[in-house]
Amino acid sequence: MSELWRLLQIFRIIIRYRLDTLLESQNRPLFLRCILFFVKFKSAPKLNRGARLRKACEDLGPIFIKFGQLLSTRPDLIPADIVKELDQLQDNVPPFANDTFRALVESALGAPVEDIFATFSIEPLASASVAQVHAATLKSGEDVVVKIIRPGIENIIEQDLGLLQIIARLIARFSAEGKRLRPEEVVEDYRHTIFDELNLQREAANASQLRRNFATSPLLYVPEVYWDYCRRDIMVMERIYGIPVSNIAELEAQNTDMKLLAERGVEIFFTQVFDHNFFHADMHPGNIFVAKNTPERPQYIAVDLAIVGVLTREDQYYLARNLLAMFRRDYRQVAELHVQSGWVPKGTRINEFEAAIRSVCEPIFEKPLKDISFGQVLVSLFQTARRFDMEVQPQLVLLQKTLLNIEGLGRQLYPDLDLWGTAHPYLERWLENRFHPKSLWGELKRHGPEWMESFPMVPHLIFNALDRIQGMSDLGPELQQTKQLLAKQQQASRRHRSRLIIAGLALTGAAVTAWPGLTQQLSQLPPQSLLLVSIGALALILR
Repeated sequence: MSELWRLLQIFRIIIRYRLDTLLESQNRPLFLRCILFFVKFKSAPKLNRGARLRKACEDLGPIFIKFGQLLSTRPDLIPADIVKELDQLQDNVPPFANDTFRALVESALGAPVEDIFATFSIEPLASASVAQVHAATLKSGEDVVVKIIRPGIENIIEQDLGLLQIIARLIARFSAEGKRLRPEEVVEDYRHTIFDELNLQREAANASQLRRNFATSPLLYVPEVYWDYCRRDIMVMERIYGIPVSNIAELEAQNTDMKLLAERGVEIFFTQVFDHNFFHADMHPGNIFVAKNTPERPQYIAVDLAIVGVLTREDQYYLARNLLAMFRRDYRQVAELHVQSGWVPKGTRINEFEAAIRSVCEPIFEKPLKDISFGQVLVSLFQTARRFDMEVQPQLVLLQKTLLNIEGLGRQLYPDLDLWGTAHPYLERWLENRFHPKSLWGELKRHGPEWMESFPMVPHLIFNALDRIQGMSDLGPELQQTKQLLAKQQQASRRHRSRLIIAGLALTGAAVTAWPGLTQQLSQLPPQSLLLVSIGALALILR
């Protein structure tokens, strides 16, 4: 009953914001058209479709807000106007009771709060749909924040995910865009994402890795994790005191070098993606701060590392070469790289793919470079590639969303930011370093032991492979004839079994009709006997 009531609530919100109009009228389900025929609307909301979807997510509660935020990370699937609105979703919900928070902390750490912390704030610093954060001080004097998973959230997530899957199936079935949008896949992706966020030990590990990567860098600071107080449902980490990156007035008031701040944001992104291959994939303004102590050499501070991304070595290489080829307007190479990387099928016609890429990119590159959105070019490229059956991998989607966030943030801080000018020399340098003798020597040292371990087996594997190839070539015509003969025999066998089954059913029906007492006598047999007889009959038919 609770699920039915929740489904009715969802339907009421859908009608209130006329989300049915997101589906073409001819593709709406019959039951929806019938209901809409009888529903009397006071007035249609005077909002664009993205705003209506955003408001609906906010009214439906925290799980749908998180889902809307996930949709905003899929510009390869969702139109730009909807992505822009969903980016504005705020994940703020009322805090749960302080006594409950204290009880959860004590249960997770196995000791009273007073025995662990010197001070503990009653009022939360932040309260979101998945977790709540309080300030505290350790006995050793360090200021920390304590993050706890919201109680009962897993049951709420499971219930709402079930309903989201129903909605996704309806969209997949009745929307003309269902195949392209892949709603069921998006919901399943959301399931993995949100359940990953429930594991705070995983987030703590991500934070430790990123902190280690930038340990000697002046660009980015990541708070320290206190592992003695971390569990799956609790995390304790260093409290930071920075300026929210979206607070432009306060940044300017302390004379922050805004141009350098914007350029360093771009450098941090490319360093994470190409040098470390481990990037913060949720870099919206709420998770980014700026240190107060060095405004002339500004340093970023990153928090909330529940979502991170990594690329394969091959994806790193092809991505860098794709970006450089686009920068040079070498669309032929862009098309060839997509095929070589396996991002689009091997049989893709290069000429057609090249023409499609040119038609999308050429109008963009007619603008001054500083006015071109690096992220939007990447999105447009992936959208074009989807028409040629490109399956965008999750890590590439996370990457393009992160790039859009970084670029938007950089332009907000310094509107004249030339992201292309910053990125181009970095990518050129990275590709040169990739094949530098020092880099190749590093790869040799890293993988050398495994190669040496496998080397004695190489001649044996080569000879075995040659033997198999020779055997296949010798048996070529005979093998083909054998396959055809076996296929014919299997087809004849299936027809024979079908006839036996039909004949058996017909004989059984005739016996029951001609012998009225047969059914009664069979019902008196032990169940084991009936089971053995059934198995025997089935074996005779299917053998």
